Amino acid sequence: MNGPGEIVLNRYLRVLGVSRREPGLAALAELTSAHVRRIPFENVSKLYHRKDAGMRLPDLARFLDGIERHHFGGTCYSNNFHFHELLAHLGYRVSLCGADMSAPDVHVVNTVDLAGRPYLVDVGYAAPFLSPLPLDLDRDHEVTSGSDRYVLRPRDPAGRSRVELYRDGRLHHGYQVNPRPRRIQEFEAIIAASFDEDATFMNALLVARFFPGRSVTLRNLTLTQARERSSTVSRLSHRDELPEAIERHFGIARDITRRALEGVDLTASP
Repeated sequence: MNGPGEIVLNRYLRVLGVSRREPGLAALAELTSAHVRRIPFENVSKLYHRKDAGMRLPDLARFLDGIERHHFGGTCYSNNFHFHELLAHLGYRVSLCGADMSAPDVHVVNTVDLAGRPYLVDVGYAAPFLSPLPLDLDRDHEVTSGSDRYVLRPRDPAGRSRVELYRDGRLHHGYQVNPRPRRIQEFEAIIAASFDEDATFMNALLVARFFPGRSVTLRNLTLTQARERSSTVSRLSHRDELPEAIERHFGIARDITRRALEGVDLTASP
């Protein structure tokens, strides 16, 4: 896979609303925050393009087209891989790494080395990770959003870090980072499998945007709006309400959502 050119990477910066700066923690934090705030985690585009094999992992130009024209974003593969390309182009020492969930390497993240200190940068987990997260911890590091609490654990003896999501006080989800740098081609089979008929994001809907102090997330028919440490949860009465709700909260046009959801049963838990 050929890397993107200077012109398209400069376009990426414009989409983020960020100017080019010398690599550093403040600059990395600005880039990370802009990405999480401006580019949602969503699988509407994945469902919309599911019959187009060329969109399994869109190149950067097509990824940016989706953001600018339709307010799309992506799942972990596109969001984190393209952010990896941008960070590498800007001069960061960044590694694309696999992460284990229910199966090995079904998630991808970025790790960045700044002056010998490692950071986790994950813009593809539908999580409020608006800043780089330090990996050289001697105690747990927590990030909260409404009733959700994300805990980053210190690395184990093998150098693996673990992220855990607690929802209403119960462990709900998580992943373990495998620190070995990887090439995106190593994930081709996993990406292809994510389009199988029984794959989670072929049978569920998840759209999420995060901002400083607030967030909005739609999981199937459940809409969660969080501020600080409180959340308001409402449930749509019927799936026919989804196109209007997604347009209102995320800007994706109703006709696109209708087409994307044709034949999707929404029985999986995202």
